[in-house]
Amino acid sequence: MNVRIHRGTKQIGGTCVEIENDGERIAIDYGLPLGGNAADVSLVPSIDMESLMGVVISHPHIDHYGLMHHMPGGVPVAMGAAGKNLIRAAVPFTRQILPPLNGPNLEHMQPTQLGSFRITPYLMDHSAFDAYSLLIEANGKRIFYSGDFRAHGRKSGLFEKIIQDPPEDVDVLLMEGSSLSRLDDEVTFPTEQELENQFVASFKATSGLAMVHASAQNIDRIVSIYRACKRSGRTLLIDLYAAAILEATGNNSIPQSSWPGVALYVPECQRRLIKRNGWFDLLERHSKNRIYLNKIGETSSQYVALFRPLLMADLEKADCLCGASFVYSQWEGYLKEGAYCQITAWLKKHDIPLTRIHTSGHASPVDLKRFSSAISPKSLVPIHSFAPEKYEALFSNVLYKNDAEWWGV
Repeated sequence: MNVRIHRGTKQIGGTCVEIENDGERIAIDYGLPLGGNAADVSLVPSIDMESLMGVVISHPHIDHYGLMHHMPGGVPVAMGAAGKNLIRAAVPFTRQILPPLNGPNLEHMQPTQLGSFRITPYLMDHSAFDAYSLLIEANGKRIFYSGDFRAHGRKSGLFEKIIQDPPEDVDVLLMEGSSLSRLDDEVTFPTEQELENQFVASFKATSGLAMVHASAQNIDRIVSIYRACKRSGRTLLIDLYAAAILEATGNNSIPQSSWPGVALYVPECQRRLIKRNGWFDLLERHSKNRIYLNKIGETSSQYVALFRPLLMADLEKADCLCGASFVYSQWEGYLKEGAYCQITAWLKKHDIPLTRIHTSGHASPVDLKRFSSAISPKSLVPIHSFAPEKYEALFSNVLYKNDAEWWGV
């Protein structure tokens, strides 16, 4: 096999790996770089589409799939079924272009064949739902692509399982190192259970409306917030976008709009979208626990709102921000972006303090070392990291490559 990392040897996001065997090719991920424009064709990896057997998407984060809409529609896309559903559910709200999603569904430990390539997915713990590591085999060689993963989420047992029973005889491990530029070598991230406890303390200390700014697609975080709501006697307030995302998981163990302790509020701007786009069936499916603005205004202390900026005007109108609290539960980098200024100005206007309760979607250096040691590859190639220079001091058999460089396995 021959390998070319189109993007990722020295950066996080925009990941794409091309693998060739006997004239056939596959691509692993097809991501949009952080801050990139999805319409910019110069960002599209240069891959011979005629010999492309398919694209394998490790998980539904845009920095791993966000350029797929530039591919021809006939190219097979292998991805987890729930991941495909999440992308489809998000597109109407985010206005992202729906990529082609035809192709086999990835299932844990169930091999998929694309031409001469045998791909075995390993379900992993990550902030994205339905995320996989991938074992790629062809011509007697074995490449293991870590994808994005961690060991401190609600699916940490999946990490421990691969540590105890790793794939054998791996020639090359392509391993992410997102945390290496963010965390000291011996420090670990807090667990989702620890976050849940922090949410409980925050909600109980709030006299009015509690708000949490978290991604609806971070399913582990939604579970943590929901569990904290139950423990603090509050109802989780979600909008129609979050309801559609939770439904798309297809998992009855994940909070849904119809559950006790969950309420649906449709902001004014979403109501206009529903009317304009005719989303009446979608609204009806999620209206069992629907509440209206006057109810929030009268009983705001009973709720935890999954915050999105489109709620700001409605919450002001309801006059329910006295005694409110605001928890930021996303990557710190977003706070530095210009788009966040309107939110910080809004919080300051209403004298609402901002606190941070968050943990990473990526493995700490400690867990990266456990992972690489368990797999014990003949060579380890850095990918998805802003600090590839740190690999050599932490891991064995490190082999450095450059973007666009072909090399043989």
